[in-house]
Amino acid sequence: MTIFPDDFLWGGAVAANQVEGAYNEDGKGLSVQDVLPKGGLGEATENPTEDNLKLLGIDFYHKYKEDISLFSEMGFNVFRTSIAWSRIFPKGDKEEPNEAGLKYYDELFDELHAHGIEPLVTLSHYETPLYLARKYHGWIDRRMIHFYEKFARTVLKRYKDKVKYWLTFNEVNSVLELPFTSGGIDIPKENLSKQELYQAIHHELVASSLVTKIAREINSEFKVGCMVLAMPAYPMTPNPKDVWATHEYENLNYLFSDVHVRGYYPNYAKRYFKEHDINIEFAAEDAELLKNYTVDFLSFSYYMSVTQSALPTQYNSGEGNIIGGLVNPYLESSEWGWQIDPIGLRIILNRYYDRYQIPLFIVENGLGAKDQLIKD
Repeated sequence: MTIFPDDFLWGGAVAANQVEGAYNEDGKGLSVQDVLPKGGLGEATENPTEDNLKLLGIDFYHKYKEDISLFSEMGFNVFRTSIAWSRIFPKGDKEEPNEAGLKYYDELFDELHAHGIEPLVTLSHYETPLYLARKYHGWIDRRMIHFYEKFARTVLKRYKDKVKYWLTFNEVNSVLELPFTSGGIDIPKENLSKQELYQAIHHELVASSLVTKIAREINSEFKVGCMVLAMPAYPMTPNPKDVWATHEYENLNYLFSDVHVRGYYPNYAKRYFKEHDINIEFAAEDAELLKNYTVDFLSFSYYMSVTQSALPTQYNSGEGNIIGGLVNPYLESSEWGWQIDPIGLRIILNRYYDRYQIPLFIVENGLGAKDQLIKD
């Protein structure tokens, strides 16, 4: 029987936009989540609307002490959350941070430590300040690197003695499917060119390396990781065309972890760029940043696997965590329509470790079900 070491991190995960509520209190500005009442796959509204439950969350902003107390009863020793960028810099591009927001996270991290719980903090968890999305089209604009650097430097310094583990972006590869939610790109997906999308991705990758550099300068004990949405893909049949379609699908996602961990764009990405007339604009310092400031660990979310085919219209499609796939006849599905594949978690762990040989961190994992409110 495998016995986990005493210092193994067991815990749970949330994001500021999911739980905090208090979307307009104590100087907080709006984020993209405040205008997405139907979630990342829904349409954005002009302003916050009453049907957006994220505006309320679970009122963690006011009730975090009792929630953390309940969390600690599970025996957990790590808690993943995020810092709401717009709670620190309400518009994202101003010079001075919001002290009320900084103070809130001071108190939150102190409370976690009082219960013997290690914070794991995501710097950007689908929470681009709305002002930056609408004024700059989010990460398409290179100036976002500067705005993100200022935010990251502020919180890394402030919490240098309270937080050890940091993630630069949540599910960074999800920008392929959710450009507004993930990248603050305020352009309809159908109008977004591949050139614009991959330039935005490049800016995020450079920003991640820059923040890794800053983190190591502030505290050499910091551990900085990237975080990707992991979905192992299986070919629908042994037909080599299906196998190749699966290989190409996985490469689109491996691109993000390859650059974060290895420090350069792989040849398959360069071929993809050439085939799709994508010309990534590099600043003079970009290549060196990517090369010299790779991540300390790779973290990921895992909820399901997907199935791919060279002829996808011949098969039924299923639902998924942001990204769906073809229905795998060997798997059952949850009430949400997500395919249940516990072996897939073992597969993706082995694939990632074989590819990178660095520490791995499962930072989201679970089974989605339709909840019913009942009286105690």
